[in-house]
Amino acid sequence: MSSSTPTLRVRTTAGRRSVAAIAKPEILRTPELNGFDWLVHGFSTRPHGHSTAYSGDSGREELNLGFTSSDRKANVQKNRAAFLHALLGSKAPAELVTISQMHSDVIHVVTGSPKAPLAGDGMITRIPGLLLGIQTADCVPVLVAAPAGERPAVAAFHAGWRGTVMRIVEKGVGTMRMTFDCDPQTMQALIGPCIHQCCYAVGEEVEEEFRSQFRYADALFREIYDKDPIKDKYPLLFMTARAPGHFNINCSTHLDLVEANRRQLLDAGIPAGNVHTVGDCTCCNRDYLWSHRGESGFAGRMMAVIGIR
Repeated sequence: MSSSTPTLRVRTTAGRRSVAAIAKPEILRTPELNGFDWLVHGFSTRPHGHSTAYSGDSGREELNLGFTSSDRKANVQKNRAAFLHALLGSKAPAELVTISQMHSDVIHVVTGSPKAPLAGDGMITRIPGLLLGIQTADCVPVLVAAPAGERPAVAAFHAGWRGTVMRIVEKGVGTMRMTFDCDPQTMQALIGPCIHQCCYAVGEEVEEEFRSQFRYADALFREIYDKDPIKDKYPLLFMTARAPGHFNINCSTHLDLVEANRRQLLDAGIPAGNVHTVGDCTCCNRDYLWSHRGESGFAGRMMAVIGIR
């Protein structure tokens, strides 16, 4: 679920290349933010790119935005150019700032073009022309926009289960308040495409971490019967010594990362009506979205981007 990028900054001028020469990616946005003419935001999807590393025999060209070991760097660069063109159209030049993600609660306040690579899982800025990019393939991307008169601010967070249990999103909103005096009552937050509870089985150690940190942990977990055709066909292969009725070998605990991050946004002071979920479960929609778990680790990366025009 992690995604580190050896190339952390990409400068692009939208419209420099002909549109015909660039793939036309689909971008997910929310209509609730259409009224913010100063805001750039969007979540990438999987189709319509230049990469074939993950498409197998189909040879389908896909939009991998991460510099992974399986894909060619040139393809990723073309994918990023196409994505930014679709995001910005023929608008003014912009600089994409990414971060080497490490499942932490480290947040950077970006005050200009970074002089050295950034490492962490959150970025905040109020500098026009900088686009903050978070890469995911199951983890939760969270974008926050804070209107503040002539000086709005934006933020992007990468929240896997470790970052979530460390409250990176809640901490991030607090950092926006402390650094830029942003009012959470006016903020708008977007939770992007990620793995949903239906597909996110976790172990006891993850459940224990969350129960030790959140009073509402009961609302984040659910026991789900994971249907396994092999176990259904050969039930005696998976016999257990436990008494009948006391153990279901196909039952597992599933975590709701979307709800966990939504609750953090609410606890940070953002009104419930200003928190929006964009996109579906990555694991359930692998033709349209990248899923690290759904593809057994062999997957490209999506990108969540936010910035000020």
